[in-house]
Amino acid sequence: MGDFNSVINSNELVLVDFFAEWCGPCKTLSPILTQVKAKLGEKIKILKVDVDKNPATASFYQIKGVPTLILFKNGRQIWKQSGVLGAPDLIKVITGH
Repeated sequence: MGDFNSVINSNELVLVDFFAEWCGPCKTLSPILTQVKAKLGEKIKILKVDVDKNPATASFYQIKGVPTLILFKNGRQIWKQSGVLGAPDLIKVITGH
C-alpha cells in the first residue's frame, strides 16, 4: 500500500479503479479508462486496484461494490462513484477538477 499512497498523495489527479476479475461491468469499464487516458494523457494517472487482492485498501476506502472509481488530488478524495461511466462523462468529471 506504500506505493499506492505515494501515488495518490502526489499533486497529480489520480483516478483509482477498484475492480474485481469476476466483475462483468469492470470489464466494460476497462476500455473506457483506456479512452480516457488516451484523451487526457499526462493530465491524469489511472490506477487499478483489485479488491480481492487488496481487501484492506478496499475496506479503508469503503468500497461496497465494483467497479468504484475514486478521484484523488494531493491525497484527498475529491470524487467517488460506483458503476460504469461513459468516457465523455468521465472526462467531464476529471476536467472539472
